[in-house]
Amino acid sequence: MALTSDDVKKVAVLSRLALTEQEVQLYTGQLGKILTYVDKLSEPDTSKVEPMITAAASGNVFRPDVVVPGLSREDALANAPAQDDEFFRVPPVIE
Repeated sequence: MALTSDDVKKVAVLSRLALTEQEVQLYTGQLGKILTYVDKLSEPDTSKVEPMITAAASGNVFRPDVVVPGLSREDALANAPAQDDEFFRVPPVIE
């Protein structure tokens, strides 16, 4: 099925685009080429390909959630520019 200028005008109306006649002719050619290219997707024989539910159908690929010890308070505060005993000191943000 070839794309016509009426098809492009209909799509323009649905998209709320105001196209000049020159733009309609330009887009008719361009969209026709795109649709011809997309039609190539129907050419390969896919009858022996099993349908997929998702592209990641191989299962869960996340690592197991394992509890590991974190930084000690001293290690966490080691490079802090300012600290107050066991806390980070930050400048006030509310006056």
